[in-house]
Amino acid sequence: MASLFPFFQLPNCQFIFPNAPFPHISSPIGRQWYDLRPENMYEGLVESRQKLKDWLQSLESSTGVPLSRTILSGFSQGGAMTLDLGLKLPLAGLVCMSGYLHPGALEQEDSTSLAPTLIMHGKQDEVVPLAAAIKAKAELESLGVGVDYHEFDMGHEIRPQMLNLFQNFVIYTTQEE
Repeated sequence: MASLFPFFQLPNCQFIFPNAPFPHISSPIGRQWYDLRPENMYEGLVESRQKLKDWLQSLESSTGVPLSRTILSGFSQGGAMTLDLGLKLPLAGLVCMSGYLHPGALEQEDSTSLAPTLIMHGKQDEVVPLAAAIKAKAELESLGVGVDYHEFDMGHEIRPQMLNLFQNFVIYTTQEE
């Protein structure tokens, strides 16, 4: 995601990119939040969830920006982590690209945030099926979350039109009232 930073023309925003804590199982340079192999499904999720939550809660002391002015975003597993943690923290907004809801994410007692959420997904995504995005949209809306939802003719990727929507979402969500 950090390589996309130059495309966001948001001079009044800070961008901070956390790395997932575990080495990716199929990429020597990649990182992952948890294991998705069937025999280890979601191994590491609890640890990653706590690490990301602690990191997010420490941001205000290092950046001066409160969570209420922070937008959490992620792609694929990062999108799933965004929806998971975004429901538990008082964030300004959430952006989920090609992500999904973790099993039971909305059943937890601490799901209190109704941060506006932008969901973007490829119609031909072979990694995270489009049905996952449709389900996330429906479940979030059932909680009263304002969801801005977009599908694109693409696979498991990020395209320029998504960056434009992301930029507009950030501007709209963070504008002074």
